[in-house]
Amino acid sequence: MVSIRPEELSERDNYKFLIGSIIPRPVAVVTSVSEETIINIAPFSYFNIVTSNPPIVSLAIQRKSGEMKDTARNIVTTKEAVIHIADETSLADINQTAANLKATESELSLTNFTLRNSEEVSVPLIEELKIKMEVELYQHVPIQNDQEVNADLLLLKIKKYHIVDELYHEGRIDPDLLNPVSRLAGNDYATLGEKRTIKRPD
Repeated sequence: MVSIRPEELSERDNYKFLIGSIIPRPVAVVTSVSEETIINIAPFSYFNIVTSNPPIVSLAIQRKSGEMKDTARNIVTTKEAVIHIADETSLADINQTAANLKATESELSLTNFTLRNSEEVSVPLIEELKIKMEVELYQHVPIQNDQEVNADLLLLKIKKYHIVDELYHEGRIDPDLLNPVSRLAGNDYATLGEKRTIKRPD
C-alpha cells in the first residue's frame, strides 16, 4: 500500500489524486447573472447534497490566482443562481460552457440552450435540462490555505424545483429517464451503469 501525506505532493498532484479517486461526481450546470446583467453558464463537479431539511446543496468553486471565478462572484453578489442536473442529452452543449471566456462574455452564445425566466429568482434557467433548482445563497465559506483564499464553498438553499413530467412519478425521480452524466478525471464522463438493490440492515 502506498501512503502519502498531502503536503508531500504538489498542488497539481493533490488535485489529480482527488479527482481520480472521488468518482463519479455529479455535475451541476449553474446559471448566474453578473452585476452588469451578463448571463454566466458553467459546469461544476464539486457539487452535492448537504441536507434535505432545509433543502441545501453545496458548490465548491476553485479560485484562479486568488481571483473568484465568475460564477462564485455572481452568486456572492446577487445571492441567487439556478442549478441544473447535467444529463447525457445535453452533454455537448454543457461541455461548451466550460470555455474560458471573459467576464463580459456569455457562454450561452456557444450553446443551443434556450433560457426562460425563473419563478423565485431573477436568474434565468435552461429550458433543455430536465431538472432545475432555483436557489438562494445560504452561506459563503472562503477556503484558505496559508492565508490565501483558494476556493469558495457556497451553500445554496433551494427555493423551487422544476422537473420534466416524464421523470417524476409518485414523488420519485426515474434515474434511467434522467440519464445523468457524472465527472471522472481529465476529460472523461460517465453515465449510469449497472444498478444493484441491497436491503439495508434493520
